[in-house]
Amino acid sequence: MKKEPVLLVLAAGMGSRYGGLKQMDPIDSRGHVILDYSVYDAMKAGFRKVVFIIKREMEEMFREKIGNRIEKQMEVEYVFQELEALPDGFEVPEGRVKPFGTGHAVLCAKKSVDGPFAVINADDFYGRKAFEVIYDYLTTHEDDDKYRYMMVGFHIEKTITENGHVSRGVCQVDQDGYLTEIIERLRIEKKDGSAAYTLDDGLTWIPIADQTPVSMNCWGFSESFMNALAEKFPAFLEKGLEDNPLKCEYFLPAVVADLLEEGRATVQVLESSDQWYGVTYPEDKEAVVCAIEGMSDRYPIYLWE
Repeated sequence: MKKEPVLLVLAAGMGSRYGGLKQMDPIDSRGHVILDYSVYDAMKAGFRKVVFIIKREMEEMFREKIGNRIEKQMEVEYVFQELEALPDGFEVPEGRVKPFGTGHAVLCAKKSVDGPFAVINADDFYGRKAFEVIYDYLTTHEDDDKYRYMMVGFHIEKTITENGHVSRGVCQVDQDGYLTEIIERLRIEKKDGSAAYTLDDGLTWIPIADQTPVSMNCWGFSESFMNALAEKFPAFLEKGLEDNPLKCEYFLPAVVADLLEEGRATVQVLESSDQWYGVTYPEDKEAVVCAIEGMSDRYPIYLWE
């Protein structure tokens, strides 16, 4: 019997550019946060279990402000992303406080996953359609001679803020809708009405065409991806801890890219034309609040009652 998909939520980031714990910041008058809406949409799409990946020191506050109310309607589990969660033979470099990235965060949940799973960010509003297509894919596809994964791709121009720069996984997709390349661009801004990225700290800018799909960490994986994360982590650490011991990050899209290059996996990109909403900077919040207010007909007044 095929196992039910699990929803993994990356919620360990403390929102450094935002200036506070943005995952806990209400976006409506009832005290809901963006994550409430995402998990609610996932539940309506069919998900029955959610795993929150958080920092250990966040647990009490996270349970009180988010988890306890979601537990009324879904199975909830907590996993801690801790610096010390490293393979045998590796140690945290002296002075390191930065987490090891999204790939490491997902890997910390390995014991909580024994089947297909979705991955999302805690502070992104994806819309219900994204969860419906992920759930449908995960319940109808399995690995065969290759790992069979999927990603919801959002159009670049609908994912950038007016208030600063963002990081995005910029995707190349073939004519059949499969991912051929994903490159993490760490500084994308709006320039002359369109998205552009820089590789030289803003001296020059390279435009990105409208409707280019980008990854917002909205993925669907089989259990095999957990094994791939574990397999590739030691090699990443060997190089990363030598080159950049205090800041190297194990990015989830980079592992996907490796598997594609090795011919071990396919990633079907199901594009969404929906507007993405998120709070990267404090100034972004007003737009999210207004957008949620405009969707009041799609949601009950209190999501978890």
